[in-house]
Amino acid sequence: MTEFDAQVPLDDSNTFGLPGRARSYWRVDDVDTLVAAAADGRLRAPRLVLGGGSNIVLRGDVDALVLHVALKGRALVEEAADDVRVAAAGGENWHDFVRWTLDMGWPGLENLSLIPGTVGAAPVQNIGAYGLELCERFDHLDAVDLDTGAKVRFDASACAFGYRDSVFKRAAAGRYLITRVVFRLPRVWQPVQGYADVRRWLDEHGVGAPTAHQLSDAIIAIRRAKLPDPAVIGNAGSFFKNPVVSAEQAGALLAVHPEAPHYPQADGRIKLAAGWLIDQCGWKGRALGPVACHDRQALVLVNRGGATGADVERIAERIAQDVKTRFSVDLEPEPLFI
Repeated sequence: MTEFDAQVPLDDSNTFGLPGRARSYWRVDDVDTLVAAAADGRLRAPRLVLGGGSNIVLRGDVDALVLHVALKGRALVEEAADDVRVAAAGGENWHDFVRWTLDMGWPGLENLSLIPGTVGAAPVQNIGAYGLELCERFDHLDAVDLDTGAKVRFDASACAFGYRDSVFKRAAAGRYLITRVVFRLPRVWQPVQGYADVRRWLDEHGVGAPTAHQLSDAIIAIRRAKLPDPAVIGNAGSFFKNPVVSAEQAGALLAVHPEAPHYPQADGRIKLAAGWLIDQCGWKGRALGPVACHDRQALVLVNRGGATGADVERIAERIAQDVKTRFSVDLEPEPLFI
């Protein structure tokens, strides 16, 4: 019989450090037990699947069953001529898994180094950084249907990946708990080093042809220089998605601000830098109550102490309104408001 704990504090289970309690709580560390509990109806909604808590904003108490994913394990699945398939359980720390693959001699995930969170949460967000998205290295994932207890496999098509998006944030939200993710890593590895910050760091350190470890080290150093450590000050990393706008809208903005960072997309649209837009509106380093824009990266909101979800929501709305007023660009938060 699975026993759920009641009124469990979640302050330490979200990287923003926001207060809230779970009406009921279960630490999920065994797939068979999870399947049995779902099959006999003990996991009926409302429920919340929680990983590392790095991509949520708690509005307060969670009137639901919180399933905290603690499944562990890493493994080589298959070695083929062109690629290597490796797997990790949903509760594994993402960054630790990336470094493990590099230590084992399987490059391909190095650009995603130091992204906070768990392996199981990574496909939900389709995490990405420095020219690489998770979907580019994804093979499939295994999940449990929390309504029925059925084990389900999702390939890339079924995941419906988009920019910081997947089916798990839309039609399948809350229905599945991801138990394992399998990645396909190339035998013939080529470094993804097109971002200016990455190339600059490598040049400054005299690295002309980086190994995967060196590229990972560069990205770790860059992220640490720009982004605050959640263990030191509460935050959820990059708070807003970089907006993707039409070529016409981007052209109008660039006619006035030719210096604005912008990145052409395959579909003809243009991705803008949310951090730059926010900075131009004077928000970098500025606070509204106990929440502030980080003084080194306007894209990050930080909890200066004692903040609630309402405080985070208030400053996020003000920032988005200022960007909309000045640039006619809509900003969308990356974290989920719970």
